[in-house]
Amino acid sequence: MANTNRAEVRTAIHSRIRRKVKGSTERPRLAIYRSLKHISAQVIDDRVGQTLVSASSTEKDLRAAGTGGNLDAARRIGQAIAERALAKGIEQVVFDRGGYLYHGRIKALTDAARAAGLNKNEVVAEPEAAEEPAAEVAAEPTEKKKSKKKKQE
Repeated sequence: MANTNRAEVRTAIHSRIRRKVKGSTERPRLAIYRSLKHISAQVIDDRVGQTLVSASSTEKDLRAAGTGGNLDAARRIGQAIAERALAKGIEQVVFDRGGYLYHGRIKALTDAARAAGLNKNEVVAEPEAAEEPAAEVAAEPTEKKKSKKKKQE
């Protein structure tokens, strides 16, 4: 019978991910943890076993009027972790999604960290960039489309 305990399933997924994702001194690991109310991120050097930089929505300066468990909080944490890492001289990291699916708050945090300067060589997906080519295509004159006729037998 399959395990239905979500915490145990996430822990199993996280251990599978950690077999592949390892942080080094040159490229430490950006580990993300999210709960229902908060989100936190740490930059970890796995060779030494030391946390180099951390940011959390429970910190006073990063806490907002609302909750720490939404997309806005994830973006704030992503930007803060990137600024703190760059201040320590860390420009490249390995993202560790922590067993969570890569969407929602996890994706918002990593995109904000990339936009703030971490992993400059990776592409940041921006919604405005996706809308511009669609507008250009609509502005071009439309060509006549050939209609497909059904063969009559």
